[in-house]
Amino acid sequence: MDRSTEIREFLRTRRARVTPEQAGLAPHPGVRRVPGLRREEVAQLAGVSVDYYVRLERGRTQGVSDAVLEAVARALRLDDTERAHLFDLAQPTTTRSRRGRPLSPQRVHPVVYQALDSLAAPAIVLGRRMDVLAANRLGYALFTDFQDRPHRERNFARYVFLDEAARALYADYWDTAAGDCVATLHLYAGRHPDDPQLTELIGELSVHSEVFRRMWADHDVLAHTTGTKRLHHPLVGDLTLDYVVLAVEGDPDQNLTVLTPEPASPSAEALDILASWTHTSGGGGTAPPGTVGAGAPGSA
Repeated sequence: MDRSTEIREFLRTRRARVTPEQAGLAPHPGVRRVPGLRREEVAQLAGVSVDYYVRLERGRTQGVSDAVLEAVARALRLDDTERAHLFDLAQPTTTRSRRGRPLSPQRVHPVVYQALDSLAAPAIVLGRRMDVLAANRLGYALFTDFQDRPHRERNFARYVFLDEAARALYADYWDTAAGDCVATLHLYAGRHPDDPQLTELIGELSVHSEVFRRMWADHDVLAHTTGTKRLHHPLVGDLTLDYVVLAVEGDPDQNLTVLTPEPASPSAEALDILASWTHTSGGGGTAPPGTVGAGAPGSA
């Protein structure tokens, strides 16, 4: 990923979403040629010169201080996730050189496999660039059996954008799920802009999905924590599931998502039916510890 392009487009799209009125600026006479704030207005709000802000928006971040980034973040009304993304994009070249080292393969710890198997709710482990590293039986049954796919296709974003089954599963909420995937990938791109497999993934999704291209150009970022998914499963029908995303200790690019229904709800009954089916059919299950990410193309 080109860092200069990323920071330019991120700042441009953020200032386009803030009106002068929201920023507390007096309206200027005449027709505005750009949506949101002008560069000079952002500079004024941040307390820096226009030339300085223009250089920053062009990706020339050498020597930029944390104080200036904080001021720009406040001027653009960035939330905590957007602020962290701005700081990632503005990392000095020396820091990025260290980050440019090849990423070691990701492995799922045996304890995480044990936790997956002990859960009575769907659970899935995602790694870098939303690669699917593991899931329990109910997790695979809820979405799809990623273990049956080639390694490079064990990726949740590929599943959402390129698999018609995902569109059917998310039904009326597919646009939300797709937007969440794109925003998650943008956040990852800020931390790992030199990841060649990320570049390959973005290229593939851009070629095959016009919706992805449009959403990627929005430069939204999102850090999943909690929320609700509404799904239409082909076997058990409508499901409303609350989810929580848990960090996996020792790997900042790996997390465990657990989805649970409201107790004694129709969704809980439907999940019980799905769980009974998975045990009867023998389909799905966690992979043997240590096998995920061991040099596979889609899991490094």
